[in-house]
Amino acid sequence: FNEYFSKSVIIASGVKHKHLRTKTDRSDLVGKGVYYCAICDGAFYKGREVAVIGDANTALQYSLLLSSYCKKVYVYTLFDKFFGDSMLIKALRSKENIEVRPNTSVIDFIGEDELKAIEYKDKDGNILTHEIPAVFIAIGQIPDNKAFENLVDLDANGYIIADESCKTKTEGLF
Repeated sequence: FNEYFSKSVIIASGVKHKHLRTKTDRSDLVGKGVYYCAICDGAFYKGREVAVIGDANTALQYSLLLSSYCKKVYVYTLFDKFFGDSMLIKALRSKENIEVRPNTSVIDFIGEDELKAIEYKDKDGNILTHEIPAVFIAIGQIPDNKAFENLVDLDANGYIIADESCKTKTEGLF
């Protein structure tokens, strides 16, 4: 562990993906059919059907990207509308190989060593299964700033509070 001296430090800790909580906590399937980055892992499913979970810009962008090389993209949303940019929504709705499944809640991932299907609840409360080899989850991100909480103020969501020039409550820490 080394010690360094400087007049200023910039915190750029990034964010983590929000993970979808399922009834059986199938975190063992992450990287085996359950993914959080379509840019990184989508090409492995070229020519196949995939699903996207989410209803904002990242989910819309993932869906559009995947639709360019996947046979079909199913988009599962909690509500009956999207919360993204109108241009992305329009582009998504123009794609013939994208099917939106609104008012759904994905409740579990099914598979032994790899994803075989997702289990979801529809708007009427019916529990249904959809066989699919891959699902891309885009339900938001959370900041990774806990390590700095004694040096900066954090808002209710965990983001660092800084002024317009990025100054924090600690001199020299941006």
